[in-house]
Amino acid sequence: MLTDPLFYLAAIPAVLIVGISKGGFGGSLGMIAVPMLTLTVASPVAAAIMLPILFAMDIQALWRFRQHFDKRNLQILLPAAAVGIGIGTLSFQHLSDNHLKLIIGVTSLLFCGNALLHALRKQTPAPRSAHFGRGAFWGTLAGFTSFSIHAGGPPLSFYLLPQRLNKTVFVTTSIIFFTCVNGMKLIPYSMLGLFSSQHLLTSLVLMPLAIAGVRLGTRLHHVLDADLFYRFCYFFLFIVGLKLTAEALM
Repeated sequence: MLTDPLFYLAAIPAVLIVGISKGGFGGSLGMIAVPMLTLTVASPVAAAIMLPILFAMDIQALWRFRQHFDKRNLQILLPAAAVGIGIGTLSFQHLSDNHLKLIIGVTSLLFCGNALLHALRKQTPAPRSAHFGRGAFWGTLAGFTSFSIHAGGPPLSFYLLPQRLNKTVFVTTSIIFFTCVNGMKLIPYSMLGLFSSQHLLTSLVLMPLAIAGVRLGTRLHHVLDADLFYRFCYFFLFIVGLKLTAEALM
């Protein structure tokens, strides 16, 4: 397994943060892990180490939030995500991380800016409903960015947050989506040779932190009210968008 202390200095908080996000906030911060790990290892290595951890988190969180979800949204999003994963597999050797980070980061900031503008005007847009066209677009983008740098959270949030779903429904729908997406990604990651014994053993060593993070996130989910929950989601989205944009520009 990897033995560099600097790697674990980045990996331990990254896995804990993602676990908390998976367990209670629908995976809003799931995309932050790869940027944190790339401070010490190459991006493909960071993605390969995180994928088994993310999948294990999804399974654990799904067991805790498995009863309430939006079936119609998943029917739209999951086939689109499969298309996005296919595109990501074919373009893996040609598209740089900086291109992806810049696209996701700028779009995240624009989305949060629009939400802030509505808040300052004291306007609450009417909740949207599930929509095939919007869902297909954002679902494909979520599958593509999730495959590349595990950054499917913002595209999914762009589609789901305006619907203002019940807190638990939002979280469960997000968890089911990412469980299926991360499961689908295991096959192309293996075909591309991204899993080595060193990477898998490192994932196994970090797994207890993932379990602890999900449990902590579950507890936080039950003590936060819906309005505060959505504020957290937008705040997390802004921080991640700012980080990705800065990294891409630098």
